[in-house]
Amino acid sequence: MSSTGFEGLVMGDREDRGDHARGVARRPAAVVVALVASAVALTGLTSCGEGGPSLWRKDGAAAVNACPRPASLTGSEFNAQEQGLRALRRAAFRGDFFAQLELGTRYAAVRATDKNIEDPIESAVWTGLALANEEGYAPINRVERGGLFGGGLRALSRYDDCRAWERHNAYQKLDEQLSRMSRDEQEQVRDRMIYVLSTQDAKGFRTLARLHDGLFGPFGEPEDNPQGREAYGRKDGANREERWRASRNAAVNLFQRNDVDAYLYNYLAVQTGDVGAYVLLKDFERSSPTRARAGSFVEAKARQWVPPYEFYPNEAPPSGVPFSDESRPRGDAYEYALSRMQGEMPFVHVGRALKFLGVTEDVAREPNGLSKRQVETLEAMLGHPMDGFLSPLEKVRAIQLAATNGSSDAQMVLAVMYSEGIGVPADYARAFHWYSMADKQGNGEAKFAMSTFFALGVAGVSDQDKAQAVAYRIDSAFEGFGPSASRLQAVLAQVSRSQRR
Repeated sequence: MSSTGFEGLVMGDREDRGDHARGVARRPAAVVVALVASAVALTGLTSCGEGGPSLWRKDGAAAVNACPRPASLTGSEFNAQEQGLRALRRAAFRGDFFAQLELGTRYAAVRATDKNIEDPIESAVWTGLALANEEGYAPINRVERGGLFGGGLRALSRYDDCRAWERHNAYQKLDEQLSRMSRDEQEQVRDRMIYVLSTQDAKGFRTLARLHDGLFGPFGEPEDNPQGREAYGRKDGANREERWRASRNAAVNLFQRNDVDAYLYNYLAVQTGDVGAYVLLKDFERSSPTRARAGSFVEAKARQWVPPYEFYPNEAPPSGVPFSDESRPRGDAYEYALSRMQGEMPFVHVGRALKFLGVTEDVAREPNGLSKRQVETLEAMLGHPMDGFLSPLEKVRAIQLAATNGSSDAQMVLAVMYSEGIGVPADYARAFHWYSMADKQGNGEAKFAMSTFFALGVAGVSDQDKAQAVAYRIDSAFEGFGPSASRLQAVLAQVSRSQRR
């Protein structure tokens, strides 16, 4: 309001209330001037965008705008740094938003003390998972910001404001990281994110569905989320060039939107037995006629789906700290499968895997055939605490690690484990995958198993194909696998007799 207009109101008031009002009327003028000055100062500190006044929208110190992080365990010694990373990874694997942010920062080596663990791919993985984490964008206090400046003075809690700043900053950092990567490196980021989310059961699969659903923001947030809109370059009041400059193209294109993958991950969420996932799947089907028609196709695809990794990539950066898998076995099915390792898995298979990995020189046939140092060597390779005790999970990991590194024997054993539900929950799609991997290396027993898959047919995994089954059985015999070779000899002998007649 102008000073002239304000003086006119004061003069009218003077005429009504007499001389006594002269002194009183001068005070509101001073108050209004002070308010205007305060508003100008506040405008210089804030930016009134889609979400009202937000201090994080202007450049400011991270110490002021950032949310509190988990207690740091990083010390001056290497062992303390490794301990801190493991604690953060355990929390991040289980969906802790701030642990994910902190891991993204650690692997980006923002601090000089983290230079030895610098890894752009790993940093991008955890930054992306933080952006996809609903803890980062789900509001705590849903209050109307109406009134002065279009937002009123009833601000949300600082926790909401700092999370908005964290996500704004994370989008910028992730975009910069991905822009400097090759296509293969970007695919590694995406595959690792998919694996971590797939270990979180229904919640993780629902997140993956949102990441591929065009009705949501770039990282599964609501479509009208300010940070997501900003990343898309949809900032209100900006021209086309400004929107393009503000967009985070590398970040928003990490996951390509398509109905098939969105449907697939919703379907996989339902398969975990989660009731909420079933409701969401039905809502997804009703949202578009084309989506409902894809149901049968997606169901078949879901039965063949396997995560990109058997367990989290165990590659070690120059620091020597492996990227350990901190996702614990989930539910009764996992615990029961692990318990079967003790009595039903001949230890010789673990011993062969350890020999393949170079942990032992000879094949250990019993657990007591391993020294404490050899067990600790395996634990170090897996990124597990080195306590010298070989747990059932570490036995499974030894076979998995040998299989992923190319041992056809370990691949065959792992396939059987998935077929029988020993060490890992039964999963015919994963069993078929590892049988086929061993088959590619000429494993006769794997070829025999593949022939059985095609002879019987496994719904959604392999269609019944008698001709393919016979071809695999013959290949198995030629590779010297006993049952197939004996059967082939009997068939050839019968053919030979009939020809002599």
